[in-house]
Amino acid sequence: MWKLFTVLLVLASPLSAQSRTALDADRNRILSLENAWNQAVHAQDTTALKMLLGAELVYVDFDGRLMDNAAYLASVRSEAKHPERIVSESMDVHLYGAVAVVNGVYRETGTRSGKPYALRERFTDTWLRQNDRWVCVASQSTLASQ
Repeated sequence: MWKLFTVLLVLASPLSAQSRTALDADRNRILSLENAWNQAVHAQDTTALKMLLGAELVYVDFDGRLMDNAAYLASVRSEAKHPERIVSESMDVHLYGAVAVVNGVYRETGTRSGKPYALRERFTDTWLRQNDRWVCVASQSTLASQ
């Protein structure tokens, strides 16, 4: 019985290592996409955002506004808002097959209508793997204390 258990353990070990490697690769990919999202917002690059966001995006902003993909992209293009620094921190990725949920803290500073602003938000983003690429399909943020 022990020999059988040992053999099964040895055979399962490479699969487990491969699975961990694949999960780590997906986690790293999602974190890269989160950072690319920040860069695209900073540059007000809606073309890049269209590649990162699902067509059916549901976005709940820190102030409670509910936006679809088109409304969110319009908010990024706003002439009144000029982000100067955007960074995410403390991000944690949870994978559930073809779905990834990211929790973290988002910080943004800049000017809006000529006045400086600083935001610190906790966020949850939901990513979906579609045709071997990840797209964000839902995002929600809540203001957090500085």
